[in-house]
Amino acid sequence: MSPSPEPSIDLAPVERLLAERPRDRQGLIMLLQDVQHAYGYLPRPALERIAGAFAVPRAQVYQIVTFYRAFTLQPRGKHVCTVCMGTACHVRGAQGLVEHVQRKAGIKAGETTADRKLTLETVNCVGACALGPLVLVDGAYHGNVTLTRLNKLRKGIQR
Repeated sequence: MSPSPEPSIDLAPVERLLAERPRDRQGLIMLLQDVQHAYGYLPRPALERIAGAFAVPRAQVYQIVTFYRAFTLQPRGKHVCTVCMGTACHVRGAQGLVEHVQRKAGIKAGETTADRKLTLETVNCVGACALGPLVLVDGAYHGNVTLTRLNKLRKGIQR
């Protein structure tokens, strides 16, 4: 299956942000962070414009974007549910939490619902092992999560 074509986007935010950043590697990474914040992800036309403005090959920009896990090339949901899958969380039932969200939301880990309300992610470890199983909702940590607590968290973000 071939990827769907990138929708047309307004590059005005990219142009505004380009004017604010120095044209060096640190400026490039900060600009990518700002662009992702503006769009919720890094759209291809924005990356192509940035590569041109920095006079670097597109491959170099993509190399940076794919190296850092904080960047995403796919649109994310309004809310992001991240389940820690580190050893401590895993043995305390994290996999069951992931499967529960997958069933309820109709998506797999790494996907976003069609209405773009929810993105489900898993991470290897967030370093809060004593709180496992740990779920982050929009960056907020929730420890010792049970299925009942997870349902409450899901209801809170569906509003």
